[in-house]
Amino acid sequence: MEAFRPRSLDAGAPLPTAPTSAELAAFAASLSGSVILPDDVAYDESREVHNSRFDRRPELIVRVADADDVAGSVRFATRHGFEIAVRSGGHSLKGDGTTDGGLVIDLSALKGLLIDPEGRLAWAQTGLTAGEVTAAAAAHGLAVPFGDTASVGIGGLTTGGGIGFLARKHGLTVDHVAAAELVTADGRILTVDEEHHPDLFWAIRGGGGNVGIVTRFVYRLVEVGMVVGGGLALPATADAIAGLVRAAREAPDELTLISYVMFAPPLPFIPAERVGQLMLFVLGVYDGELDAGQAAWAPIRALGEPIADLVGPMPYSAIHQFTDAGTARGGGSIRSWFTDDLTIADADCIVALMRDAGSPAVMTQIRVLGGAMARVAPGATAFSQRDASVLVAAMSLFEVGADAAPADAWTTRVFDAFAARVRGVYANFLGDEGQERIRSAYPHGAYETLASIKRRHDPRNVFRLNQNVPPA
Repeated sequence: MEAFRPRSLDAGAPLPTAPTSAELAAFAASLSGSVILPDDVAYDESREVHNSRFDRRPELIVRVADADDVAGSVRFATRHGFEIAVRSGGHSLKGDGTTDGGLVIDLSALKGLLIDPEGRLAWAQTGLTAGEVTAAAAAHGLAVPFGDTASVGIGGLTTGGGIGFLARKHGLTVDHVAAAELVTADGRILTVDEEHHPDLFWAIRGGGGNVGIVTRFVYRLVEVGMVVGGGLALPATADAIAGLVRAAREAPDELTLISYVMFAPPLPFIPAERVGQLMLFVLGVYDGELDAGQAAWAPIRALGEPIADLVGPMPYSAIHQFTDAGTARGGGSIRSWFTDDLTIADADCIVALMRDAGSPAVMTQIRVLGGAMARVAPGATAFSQRDASVLVAAMSLFEVGADAAPADAWTTRVFDAFAARVRGVYANFLGDEGQERIRSAYPHGAYETLASIKRRHDPRNVFRLNQNVPPA
């Protein structure tokens, strides 16, 4: 098995023994799923992740069929020293769903979903996407408060926190997790909740993949039917951008907005003469009475003469049509941060940086937070930034195979311009930016608590391809 290059789990420890052909065959035979090797026809497609800048070559990919397969894969990897990458939807900003020379545990075939509409619970395996669960729950007038893009896997989305279009009314995704099935670093399968392994249950609600691999979530569902939502395109003036933040803060909790300063693309609802111009594209959902929803949107509409107004009554699940472009695979660079406010001077700076980008494939995302998200105690979950006020993210996209350097240079320039105003970061919007940035994702003692839990349950840091919190 000369193709395998196993890695030691502990610095200075002897290099583990590579699996023989017989051992690999026995492992494959033990699985209900399948093993994909570099010589297999399906290998190149199977190793791809959403962000094409990460072009890595794992030694084997295990497409698991159940939690037993995951547990067996963890034991096999640790026995032979393979670095473990876990892929749910493959949207990690630092490419943690793949690895060079390691073993990928591919959860994409775990599609089991059971919804109890009377009990308002959903049992969802972590190969599902947010869109798949949302569509199934919508048939019963229910929802899980997920993020903003349908194609994102629920595994990484949930364990990182989950900030989406229902955050101000219903809180984060993690606030609706009732229990989970978890595979630990020593290959055990546990059910975790408030009474069983409560430390692990706390850690998976915001702590990412640090303490185990979640194979199933039990979610508490919320009632969401018709909403007043959609997209509103406005001229991207500094006054409009700063005014948006003020209006969103003053809006009722039923209204959650996710907005983009971007160059208008050639879409059917954009007038031809506006294509290529800088615009403020406001996406949002008002979950409440429809008349009250129209009133809540009125201050947003008043920020400028609309370029396009697509806001109205709609099923909640329809909001994802506005972020469908995010499902396409391609290259991307993102730098993000939480901040206390976004002033007129900040808005001016954003407009200037956008115009200086040298590419139309850039955008600055703005999310005004608060509401139900802020009414949870910081120590209740590993996501501890309940006091976060505004999330800003600079994004630069590029074609598959293109040079990432220009995109990275622009997002870094934007981040540096706001460095003095940074108040932490959302782990799901964090790239490979160093340990201090990871620490800033877990304030109020959460980092230290995660490190302590990591020491108890993963002392050798088996699960390290994530926003890693090493064992204390």
